[in-house]
Amino acid sequence: MNNQPDVKMYSLSTCSHCKSTKRFLSDCNVQYDFTDVDLLEGEERQAILEDVRKINPRCSFPTIIIGDRVIVGYKEDEIKEALGLS
Repeated sequence: MNNQPDVKMYSLSTCSHCKSTKRFLSDCNVQYDFTDVDLLEGEERQAILEDVRKINPRCSFPTIIIGDRVIVGYKEDEIKEALGLS
């Protein structure tokens, strides 16, 4: 899948929806970067939370960016569509 859009995910290490999303992406052989926000500290954590709020004002998790699309929550159908897998 060489033309796969960039996939970035902001998650929490303890969040079941975040874990399900990571598992789903891995099962689909999707390469993605993720940041477990709750494992960050201090200024780094604040900076990431500001970034998340810009694209998801409720700052809920998981927040997934696929190309230029933002998906909030574990939504298999939307993720598949954004990846061109549906």
